[in-house]
Amino acid sequence: MATAVTVAVVVAQPPAQAHPRDIGSRALRKAVTANGVIGHLKELQKIADRNGGTRVSGSPGYDQSVDYAEKVFRRAGYRVTRQPFEFQTFIPKAPSVLQRVSPAPAADLPNRVMSYSGSGDVTARATVPTGDGLGCAPTDFGAANAGTVVVISRGSCPFGQKAGNAADAGAAAVVIYNNTTGDLNGTLGNTFTRDIAAVGVTQALGQELVAQVAGGLSLRVQADTFRGMARTENIFAESRWGNPNNVVMAGAHLDSVAEGPGINDNGSGSGALLEIAEKMRWTLPKNKVRFVLWGAEEASLVGSTYYIANLPQAERDKIALYLNFDMVGSPNYVRFVYDGDNSAFPPGTGSAPGPAGSGAIEALFHNYFASQGLKSAETPFSGRSDYGPFIAAGVDIPSGGLFTGAEGVKTAEEAAAYGGTAGVAYDPCYHQACDTIDNISRQAIEEMSDAVAHAVITYAFDTRSVTTPTNGPASGSTAPAQGGGGLHDHSHELES
Repeated sequence: MATAVTVAVVVAQPPAQAHPRDIGSRALRKAVTANGVIGHLKELQKIADRNGGTRVSGSPGYDQSVDYAEKVFRRAGYRVTRQPFEFQTFIPKAPSVLQRVSPAPAADLPNRVMSYSGSGDVTARATVPTGDGLGCAPTDFGAANAGTVVVISRGSCPFGQKAGNAADAGAAAVVIYNNTTGDLNGTLGNTFTRDIAAVGVTQALGQELVAQVAGGLSLRVQADTFRGMARTENIFAESRWGNPNNVVMAGAHLDSVAEGPGINDNGSGSGALLEIAEKMRWTLPKNKVRFVLWGAEEASLVGSTYYIANLPQAERDKIALYLNFDMVGSPNYVRFVYDGDNSAFPPGTGSAPGPAGSGAIEALFHNYFASQGLKSAETPFSGRSDYGPFIAAGVDIPSGGLFTGAEGVKTAEEAAAYGGTAGVAYDPCYHQACDTIDNISRQAIEEMSDAVAHAVITYAFDTRSVTTPTNGPASGSTAPAQGGGGLHDHSHELES
């Protein structure tokens, strides 16, 4: 890891929304470097390499990642605490298999095991549910499905409900196919316990299989998985200075998926916060700053959900705002800002309502990028990352953050605005073994870590803009991505 360089940031109070040229922001951004962030990513890669290529929560790779982060935070002078908790984990022990056995030609077919799938290795005739083919009712399955591989369309109800209905009818395995473009990265839910193998496939492949059922399609489905309770931790690093009744939180999830080391997802967000925390070590903020690296995000936001659920109301009330940074180094990136005021993605279009003040956080990021001559766009406030528990009804903590794109495909308009390649995923290695240190855009890290630093140092001294009414919607300089601003269906994989 590169040797830490620290910076003394002027402690005079900036205006309510500090201008990027303010000495505090400028000095911190000068100190925060892509090399510094990537130094942390290299350490996380080494940890994964020593532990079977993964840093998934509940594994030694994750535990060692927490140890590393604690060492960095403590050396930078923060008060560090860990918050242990148990959760239901899911770990694929081998890649899932889907094969067309007949009719010819026999072939291996691309697929993704559904999280919380059971284990099994079956070769059987393929069938479909009755009725609309969605499998949401027990009556959609019958004796004809017993002992078969049931091919089911996504839609109308959770995947676990579909698979459970099939299992109750005696099905041997299920293949669930998407009802839109792209891979289907889904979960049966962490309460699913039936021992039936379930995989997800694309819409095109699923429709092809359904068309072949009448001709005597036979499929092989194999899944080798572990489901059980595991112990993991969140880690917090709090500044020694600042008003303890006005806390600025900045978080990122530290865990990877089981399939890979998770260097972009989400070593990049964690590495950015570690670098910023190091370079803020001599800062005397007006407000308490609390950095947090979450555990078990990839198991459906377990760490952040546990934190909020166990935080007394009096402590919740002290949190002025929460900033979330989940994937900020995507190789084919876009500068996405969470749509906190719901101007681009209103509630009901896959976006959750942003608590009051969230639009001001969005505006801070857009304004920062504009001041640097950089374009930005909205991504839905979907609740599919660790800000979700903070914006939930009854919690309503102003939130925002940045994201450079996951499995979504870059449009021609985005390629013209941001560079990169149209027609290719923002992160082609999303949730795969190839999400390594080679799966990072240095330029994205440089630009996004500066934006993170600007927001953290701005709010470390003044959070008044979050409580001040804003005029008009916050918006980026380019149109949001079609269909959802980069997508982000990992931790919270799709449930339905």
